[in-house]
Amino acid sequence: MADSNYTDWDLVYRDYPASVLPWELGGPRKILVDLIESGGVQSGNALDLCCGLGTNTIYMAQKGFNVAATDISKHALKMAKEKSKQARVEIGFVLASFVKLPFRDLMFDFVFDMGCFHHVETEDRTEFIHGVHRVLKPKAQYQLTCFSDKNGPAWNHFTKEQIAHYFAKEFEITRLEHFRSVEADNYTRFFYTALMQSRKKPNRQTTNTNPLQRDP
Repeated sequence: MADSNYTDWDLVYRDYPASVLPWELGGPRKILVDLIESGGVQSGNALDLCCGLGTNTIYMAQKGFNVAATDISKHALKMAKEKSKQARVEIGFVLASFVKLPFRDLMFDFVFDMGCFHHVETEDRTEFIHGVHRVLKPKAQYQLTCFSDKNGPAWNHFTKEQIAHYFAKEFEITRLEHFRSVEADNYTRFFYTALMQSRKKPNRQTTNTNPLQRDP
């Protein structure tokens, strides 16, 4: 689909201050902090999908991850880069589609997705999931967090059965939890978070390519 339905995201970050964006909490998400602090994922090459202002990205870099981050909004990335400079961490920010990831195969040990998948159009979901699987090493981890159906019926509010249906072919779901979160607009929203392990990819070799370096 080549982003035809996604271009408005740049206008959101251009036209609205971060303080009114519900998903921009000003600090790393608790699900990410808990995962890292508990040793549920080890430091390595990490990718933050739809990174926004980069608060989760910066946290991972501070915890020793070698981090790349993508967003479709150039305005979001401009602000995220400034925040990373202030935090004195090195992050490879890439303006790119989340449907067509511009990274080599088998590049990452961990992919973090806070609210990216639930904004992927229905017809792009298979390609998105394949792309995430492609850039992960075998048995590497993917942390997905998406809107729950308990928010009410909507095209991007998922049941746990739907999550399993979409991801079972290329991932093994090792943990699936439901939680509520008071977002930055003071509304409570419901989410599923799933920790998944990438299924083995046939006839490929793992690469140690630095994620801060893009394809030529």
